[in-house]
Amino acid sequence: MHILLIEDDVEAAKFLVKGLRESGYAVDHAATGREGLERALAGKFDLIITDRMLPKIDGLEIIQQLRAAGLAVPVLVLSALGSVDDRIRGLKAGGDDYLTKPFAFDELLARIEALLRRHGRAGEPSRLQVADLEFDLLSRRVTRAGREIDLTVREQKLLEFLMRRTGQVVTRMMLLEGVWDLHFDPQSNVVDVHISRLRQAVDRGSDRPLIHTVRGAGYVLREEP
Repeated sequence: MHILLIEDDVEAAKFLVKGLRESGYAVDHAATGREGLERALAGKFDLIITDRMLPKIDGLEIIQQLRAAGLAVPVLVLSALGSVDDRIRGLKAGGDDYLTKPFAFDELLARIEALLRRHGRAGEPSRLQVADLEFDLLSRRVTRAGREIDLTVREQKLLEFLMRRTGQVVTRMMLLEGVWDLHFDPQSNVVDVHISRLRQAVDRGSDRPLIHTVRGAGYVLREEP
């Protein structure tokens, strides 16, 4: 899932970008309202998080211009203005949720997940299945032969990436870009470590492994005949 964060406070932006990426989201950051609006109009994001008070163009005007352009992307407003009237203005401007600063990061994550569930893309599957492995994309519940599998957010994102490309060999670079939002190889074993953990969780107790290493090429998720 790809999030655009529009936040002019440097330290707040660093904290949010780091936390969201560690939670498995790809994040782009815009430091002004004008930059945020341009990127929102030009890019395809699953969610936009915007501060309300921004230089050049404020958060509510950004939302209004997005709605006027016909974009229905969900928008979460962050603001130190927390009165009832302020929250009503944010929602009437076209915002989908309004979170008052300061806030708990776990609450932000919960609100993001709720918005993404509520605004699931039309036509996209809500469930992925390969053999007896099932991934409910709405509840984020993963099961194998009825056994629930407990995965971290990053492991869920990795599994979703593989399941959406069932039978296709994916390279380390594809995984770094698609799961970690890195457009270069940091020369680390982060992919191999996470694949190993995911394989243990998914294939443990089964005599039919689904996650396979393709030597010299990458990894593939498929059911062997």
